[in-house]
Order: sequence, then structure tokens, then C-alpha cells
Amino acid sequence: MFRTVALSAFLMGSVLAADLPVKEVVLYKNGVGYFRRGGELAAGDSARLDFKAADMNDVLKSLTILEEGGGKITGLRYDSSEPLARKLSEFPFQLGDQQPLSALLDQLKGARVELTLGAGKSAGIILGARQESAEEKQPPLEQVTLLLDAGELRTYDLAAITGVRFTDPVVQAQLQAYLASLVVGRSKEKRSVYIDSTQAQSRRISATYVVPTPVWKSSYRLIFAASAEPMLEGWAIVDNTSGEDWTKVRLALVSGRPVSFISRLYEPRYLQRQVAELPEDQAAEPEIYEGAVGGVLNSAMLQNMPMAAPPPPASAPHALQLRGRDASQLLKLQPGMAMTPSSIAATAEGHEMGELFEYSFSAPVTVRKDESAMLPFLQQAVTARKLLVYSGGGSEFPRNAAEITNSTGKTLDGGPITVYDGDAYAGEALVETVKAGDKRLISYAIDLGTRISTATDSSRDFVREIHVSRGVMTTRSTLQETTTYSIRNVDQKPKTLMLEHAIRPDYKLLKLKPAETTSSAYRFEVKLAGGATEKFPVAEERVFETSVTLTSVTPDYLLSYVQNKALDEAARKQLERISSQKESIAAADNDIRAAQQQLSEVVQDEQRVRDNIGSLNRVSGQQDLVQKYSRQLSDQETRIATLRDQLSELRKKKAALESELNSLIDKMEF
Repeated sequence: MFRTVALSAFLMGSVLAADLPVKEVVLYKNGVGYFRRGGELAAGDSARLDFKAADMNDVLKSLTILEEGGGKITGLRYDSSEPLARKLSEFPFQLGDQQPLSALLDQLKGARVELTLGAGKSAGIILGARQESAEEKQPPLEQVTLLLDAGELRTYDLAAITGVRFTDPVVQAQLQAYLASLVVGRSKEKRSVYIDSTQAQSRRISATYVVPTPVWKSSYRLIFAASAEPMLEGWAIVDNTSGEDWTKVRLALVSGRPVSFISRLYEPRYLQRQVAELPEDQAAEPEIYEGAVGGVLNSAMLQNMPMAAPPPPASAPHALQLRGRDASQLLKLQPGMAMTPSSIAATAEGHEMGELFEYSFSAPVTVRKDESAMLPFLQQAVTARKLLVYSGGGSEFPRNAAEITNSTGKTLDGGPITVYDGDAYAGEALVETVKAGDKRLISYAIDLGTRISTATDSSRDFVREIHVSRGVMTTRSTLQETTTYSIRNVDQKPKTLMLEHAIRPDYKLLKLKPAETTSSAYRFEVKLAGGATEKFPVAEERVFETSVTLTSVTPDYLLSYVQNKALDEAARKQLERISSQKESIAAADNDIRAAQQQLSEVVQDEQRVRDNIGSLNRVSGQQDLVQKYSRQLSDQETRIATLRDQLSELRKKKAALESELNSLIDKMEF
């Protein structure tokens, strides 16, 4: 059943809703803006706030209502995001594009209607309506048939009817609601939130919320005057794309990026539920019985019929969007034009706001819808000096630069800086956000009056340190590398060069101390005389560390470190003793291999003699030769026994030497 009461309240609220103008706007760098609206709400009145459909998720996440005087708000309503086609499908009729009146009346069979026919009227119940083809080049004929109160059926030509009125208030309200839904659906970009109250007195209310807004942008002008301190001007660029005017609002700009995200609160969510029913509530399935062939069919065989499983729930789709934007600008001066600070009133006050910084304009600000504004938020002297910066990168020329110390007492939001030197435009730069008291370098032009070349020389140093612990010898050697910068100042005026030398992993700076260090470079300040050439060497050292186990190295490897100057006398003697012990083990190992070779040769020769004896025993008359081979075989057996005893002693000797070596290694530490 369609609810006409709720519809009437909705339409009345749309017409009579009070307006809450924008009073305050705070723009952030993370793409959102904070808005505060306020106004008078009459007794029993409602207020309406209009938003873009895409902003409703943020509105529902952040909207707060405050009533001055301690009153209470009784409720909030907002336009649903239900699709228009789904809304219209709930009505008992449909209106198509260029649909004739007869088609609408035919869908409302049984509804009571009153027709105006010239000066007279006719009322009845709709029996049906139709459209008939007419003659060529004539509009089609439309007719409606009514059941009159007197019981007569009468057909009327709709072309002769000047008015149609549904006397049933339910049908009339349905038609009005259908048309209202079309109007709301046509405005796809707008959604309304209604603030209701039933109190008997008027009062003031405020509504605050956060919605997506264009990121505010900052740009600066750095002016070097010949006889005055450097001046820094800051301008904020604000875009009003909210769809309404900001008239005399309190405007504030925040430097910082608070965490912000989108939660899908506006779109209705539906969950797919599992289908579960009790077995006794299910309809019994038909069973077909076969005829008996022999014996009786057991009824237990017909039970436990399998059931079909319900389908799995469908998963909901998800979407992810990314947006980005970039911009640049260029400003030129006419020759001879003197550059002075702008004639502006920078009325913005800056103050810390937690981890953020806020620029608040003391005077009300007006920005019309679909317009942008440039607002001055800074104009004051700043600590700055001109110099050159060279960072390599394949160019032989350094850059004209400025070292700016933020002495304004405010956080300077990141943005482009246009530099004016004397009476001329000097170039442009970009700067990140600079906190109060912090310092930044900016470069804005190429200095063609200075040329820089580099040359690199490296040398491998000897082992500097040798340490032994737990049987592991660790050695440290160094590689020294010197980069020499040859700097020629072609101009006849002195200059200051800030030389950036890249920080390399595992390299340590020697002798020099940088003026300052960044996360990726050392900065050296070099004074250049007019027309002079300077050489600036930067020496670095890299330490290589190698570790080996003493049990795995050869005596020759150890001897290569014995004469090293990094060793003291006690350590040298320990290494010499280890080396000597390893030589003894190597000699014992050689003796073992020699004894094994001899034993192998005797065993092979013994087998040859045995084979010969076996062959001669099968030949008559060879007894003397067999006796000779037998004596040789006896001598070889004696030799084999002797060699095996000798090999056993040699292995015992090697094991003793290795045990002594392991003991020496375990005790060694320096």
C-alpha cells in the first residue's frame, strides 16, 4: 500500500524548508572542506541542506547539529539513493515518454473520474480507454468509456474533453507522488537532508559537515630589493565548486593532510541470506513404486532421500577511483619595470592547530559559485640570501638559488615561488612545506657565469685491522676515493657556492665537515673570488670486512698476514705458530698419502703374483717357478703388514697435530 501521509509531509518539507546559509569554510590539503551553516528555525519548521549525490557518504559520516539554547533536534531525513526505476515500479501505473492520455486512463480501470465537457461535467468509473487509427495525416482518435452513476456505459472522445479530475484522493495523491519522483530523479546531482523539529518556539541552529572540495593552492613571490630586506608574499588560490555562493563567510586554510577516506554509508546494502527450512515444513516428494517380482519390498529402503543444497550467495562488487592534478604558471615583467611588494592587505592570522597549521582570514570573504579567488595570507620580511647550488647531474653549470629561513613565525605551505631580483623577474622554484624556524634551499635559474667539472681518483689501502675470535679471523681493508671539483668563476663578482655531494652507502667522509647534511647529500659552502678558479677535493673512505675460519685456510694464506703492520708482536707469534702447525699437518698428510700409495702398489703386485701362481698350477713341470712366486708372495705380505702399521702411526700423528691446532685456535684471540 502506498503511504500518502509520508508523501505529503515530504512535499510540504521541500516547499517550506528553512534555508541555512554558509557561515564558515575551512579548506584542507587532503581534498575535503569543513562547512558550518547556521540560521533561524521557526517553530515547527524544518531546514533543508542540499548536497551533491557523490558527497552524501561524507555528509552521513560527518554531519553534526547544534542548537543554541540547549534545545533538541527531533530527527533528520534525507533523500534515498534508491534507483528511480525501482521507485516508479511501486506505482499501479506507468508514464512513458510521449504516452497518450488514453494509455494512462486505461491503466486506471476502476478509478472514479470527472470529465469536463465544455460547460458541463460527467462523472463515472473508468471502464477502459483506447487509441484508434485515423485517416492519413490525421491524429489518432482517443476514447474513454465510463460507467456512469445511472448505470449507463458511455464513450467520450478525449479530444472534446477540456479537463480530467480523479475524484479518488488516493489516486490523485499517487499521481502527484509519481510526478514528484520524476522531478527528484531528474536532478541526479542533488540530494537533500531535512532537519525536523516540533518545538513550539523558534531558535538558532548550526550544522557542520565535511565534503570533498578542491585542494587550496598556495603561491609565493620572493622579492630581493637593492636597499631593503627580502620580502615574501603568499597568496592562496581558492576554488568554489560547491554550487552556491560563499557570502561573507569566515574562511580558513589548513596546511596539513589529515587522514580522510570514503565509507559507503549512503547506498543501501543488502545481504544475501541462507535458505533454511525445517524438514517437516517441506512438501513430500512423489515416490514411484515398482511392481513386485518376488518377495516383499522393505519400506525402510524408501527413506533418507537426498536434498538439493541452496545456491551460494552472490558477492557484491567493489570499485576504486584515483584522481590527480598538476599545474604551473609563468609571470613576466616589462623591461625597466620596478618590482615592489603588492599593495595588498594580508589579514590572515596563522596559528598551530595540533599537528596542522591554520591560516584564518579576519575579514569576511565572498566567493561566488563556480568562481575562484586569490587571497593574500602573508606579506612580511624574511631571512634569505642569494647563492649558487650545484648538485651534479651531468651539467657543468650551477643554479642560481636562495637560502630561505622561515622567520615569519608561521608555517609556509608548499607551492611555487616566483623570484624577483631588483627590478627584474629572475625565475621560479618549488618549495615544500616549511615549518617556522626551518630552512630551505630553492633554485630558480641557471648560472652561466660559473662552470664546474669533476675528477675522481681512487686507491686501495692495505689491511688496517686483523682480529681473531672463536676461530674466525676478520680483516678490515679500506678503499679511499677522492672527488675533486674544479670551479671557475667567469664573472668578476664574488659568489657563494653550495656544493652538494651525494651520500653513498658504506662510504665515510674524511677530514671535511659539511655545512649541513640532508638525507641524500653533504652540503659544502665554497667561497668563490671574482674571476678565480677553485679546486675543492672531497675524500671518502670505504671499509671492506672479510671473515674466514682459521681451520679452512692454508699456511701460505696465514703467512701473507704475518708481516702486516696492523699486527702486534704477540698476535704475529700466534699466527706464526698456527701456520707452523698447519705445515706440520700438511707434511703428515703428505706422508699418509705416500704410504697409502705404496700400500696400494704392493697390494696390486701381490694380486698379480697370485694370478700367476694360479695359472702355473694348471701347467705340469712349473713347480720351481711356483715356488719362486710363493716366496715373493710371502715377502709382499710382510711388506703390507709393515706399511699398514706405518700408515696407522702416521694417522695418529696427524690426529694429534690437528687436536693441538684446534686447541691453539680456540685459545687464540686478539
